Amino acid sequence: MSSPSVPAASGGVAARAWRYLYRVPLLLLHILVFLPPVLLCMVPLWSGLPWGDERLEHRAVRAWSAGLMRIFGFRLRRIGEPLPGAAMFVANHVSWIDIEMLHGQRMMGFVAKREIRGWPVVGWLAARGETIFHQRGSAESLDGVMQAMADRLREGRAVGVFPEGRTRDGHAVGPFHARIFTAAVEAGVPVQPVALRYGARGEAQHVVAFQHGESFFANFVRLIGEPSRSADICFLAPIAPGELEGRRQIAELSRARIVAAMAEA
Repeated sequence: MSSPSVPAASGGVAARAWRYLYRVPLLLLHILVFLPPVLLCMVPLWSGLPWGDERLEHRAVRAWSAGLMRIFGFRLRRIGEPLPGAAMFVANHVSWIDIEMLHGQRMMGFVAKREIRGWPVVGWLAARGETIFHQRGSAESLDGVMQAMADRLREGRAVGVFPEGRTRDGHAVGPFHARIFTAAVEAGVPVQPVALRYGARGEAQHVVAFQHGESFFANFVRLIGEPSRSADICFLAPIAPGELEGRRQIAELSRARIVAAMAEA
């Protein structure tokens, strides 16, 4: 059976126009009014002040990211709990919004392609949110990324990675690259797989995903006009240090747990 087209999922031209009419002002308000306080929370003088069990700057980024998801019409549902402390979170990769979805739940420094740094708003926030940028195809860049990840994990911080290496079309979870798990093995920290599901039973994965030849800006504009829908972020059973032998087994089990969670939907 063929998948429904993106235009069919939008609910009609009039409905899409109405969503733009009220969401765009909310987005501008979110950027112009609520982003400055987030910046203020990142001032080194007080950014490390505790807010509950996390830093002030991390709480601010999480709140802003969660708010952005609401403006785009995503009703988040968390299943399971993210590990505290040093951990590597690995997730399936659908679109740029995956980062905001994860940041809304748990502060972590992502590994992302260097091009994201130049994206409006999201790129800037990713940089401030401790993202490690990687130049795809560069062995030297990857070595630096691996070292940065290991250092952060040893410092007791969390990192988030998308082991598929790139976004997919939303129809399947691609193979996981085992090398990215080296940092977790060397640092001796747990790996927690995370399944990201968009829409009821994950039926909107292909809608959220980048369409063929679609730019970040085009995807951003299209998604803000989409109907409201649920979004599940499933924190799955973690893999403890030493539980498996080698990074390849960790990669395979992480992917298997994510695929199983997608199938359960």
